[in-house]
Amino acid sequence: MSATVARTGGISLIVMAIAAAFSYGYIHGSVVVNGDAAATFARLQSSPSLFRAEILGWIVIIACDVVAAWALYQVLRPVHPALSLLGAWLRLAYTAVLGVAVSSLIVVSLLTGGSAPELSGFTKGQLQGEVMLALQGFEAVWSAGLILFGGHLLVVGLLAVRAENIPKPLSVLLLLAGFGYMALHLCSLLVPEYTGFIQMVKWIFILPMTAGELGLGIWLLFRIPAPPAHAAAAS
Repeated sequence: MSATVARTGGISLIVMAIAAAFSYGYIHGSVVVNGDAAATFARLQSSPSLFRAEILGWIVIIACDVVAAWALYQVLRPVHPALSLLGAWLRLAYTAVLGVAVSSLIVVSLLTGGSAPELSGFTKGQLQGEVMLALQGFEAVWSAGLILFGGHLLVVGLLAVRAENIPKPLSVLLLLAGFGYMALHLCSLLVPEYTGFIQMVKWIFILPMTAGELGLGIWLLFRIPAPPAHAAAAS
């Protein structure tokens, strides 16, 4: 495995985690008030630059996802070429869905800007409703994409188990993270009314979902192993 490719993948995963904490954890969480369209609209109008910074953060995440898909394919290809290619395509498919979701945030930015002539015929209440609908669309589309992301992590976890040079605790974390993402977001898609159950699933898998890929990024950055000797036989 090329040390440069591994480090590139590690840096991409770490930058992505930081950008996600900034865009979704900090900005999105501070401007969006669930169930309160008026308060959300007011916060967005008072902080347009901050919301644009969130969108920029998502663009950084999308770029890092593409780089990570390529790097992980290169790193894991010696273990099993076909599975590593499947994992890369699943991540790229997720990235495409994320791009569609982020387009809803651009719509929100345009609606809360209020300068477009096309918005002159809307009442404030209508604009608030449109903004909340676009924000809900972002969450729903992103959540559906995270099912694909969970499949990607399951494939990466399986490859990590087969690779002798990847720590087994990290492999288990990746498998649990993949299963957790798929279970959580399938439940959110199919049975959204069971909020208590969905929250329970989230708390059960929150540690591996948080630490799995970030741990992989840190390991790739600081531990640059050679490919396993039996790589050719594994394919």
